[in-house]
Amino acid sequence: MDRRQLGSSAEHAAATFLEHERLTILLRNYRCRMGELDLVASAPDGTLVIAEVRMRSSDSHGGAAASVDGRKQRRILRASRHLITMHPRLARRAIRFDVLDMRPEAGGYAINWIRHAFSS
Repeated sequence: MDRRQLGSSAEHAAATFLEHERLTILLRNYRCRMGELDLVASAPDGTLVIAEVRMRSSDSHGGAAASVDGRKQRRILRASRHLITMHPRLARRAIRFDVLDMRPEAGGYAINWIRHAFSS
């Protein structure tokens, strides 16, 4: 698989995982000029969950979750603000930023779900 296919496969697995955890996927790959949101979901308590899906082939630079640095967080925050501007009904919800650290393994992925990975 090429890089794009691997990313798509990881995002699909992450969405399936979140659905199994009782979250409802509202949007996938929300794109705007401010950035991209991999997954936007609704938690059972109504919280809006912005989930960043990260996968790296090696942990030599701190693993996938470590790649969500300050710069990446700012891009996610800007894209989230755009989303809320475009969909004002979402602005009434609490919002949480999660990271799903995906590691390929036989038959799928090992997933480390980091809730409240950063805040606005």
